[in-house]
Amino acid sequence: MTTASSRCRAGLLAALLAMIGLDVQAQGQPKSGSPSQAPAGSGTAVLLEVRGEVSRPLTLTASEFARLPRRTVRALGHDRVESQFEGVPLVEILARAGVPVGKDLRGPAMALYLVVEASDGYRAVFALAELDPAFSERLILLADRRDGRPLPDPAGPLQVIVPGEKKHARWVRQVLRLRIGRA
Repeated sequence: MTTASSRCRAGLLAALLAMIGLDVQAQGQPKSGSPSQAPAGSGTAVLLEVRGEVSRPLTLTASEFARLPRRTVRALGHDRVESQFEGVPLVEILARAGVPVGKDLRGPAMALYLVVEASDGYRAVFALAELDPAFSERLILLADRRDGRPLPDPAGPLQVIVPGEKKHARWVRQVLRLRIGRA
């Protein structure tokens, strides 16, 4: 009986992971077809993709990302040094992809979540309400600059900055993709 219930749980977990776009057999490995990283000074290579349960899938180059509304936050980095991070609020990018935010983030939309995917296969999850200024005072950025300079390796070219979190587990480095799913 235990073996059957274990297989059932494993099957359900695999189905759930497949629904949110995770490749069960390649956990921790980057998916083929990952966007190319923009070389320094290049504005034409794909820098970021927004996919999943969005009304307008979005692909941004470095030059397009640089033109989005920018903000700054002060926070302690992975190295425990306080710095000024500059970038685009995650909620701004999601809104451009047609994800419900503000007055539209209610009812069934409250079951939506964001999976941030990195070039090395690392992933972290956020509830949409965590990102929306209508729900939270905290500004969560997708940063491309630290203390006025482009993010260095291994953080860049894009990194999620979550001010005030005690652990940096959701400060995803080398972000390639934002994927919206439904719980």
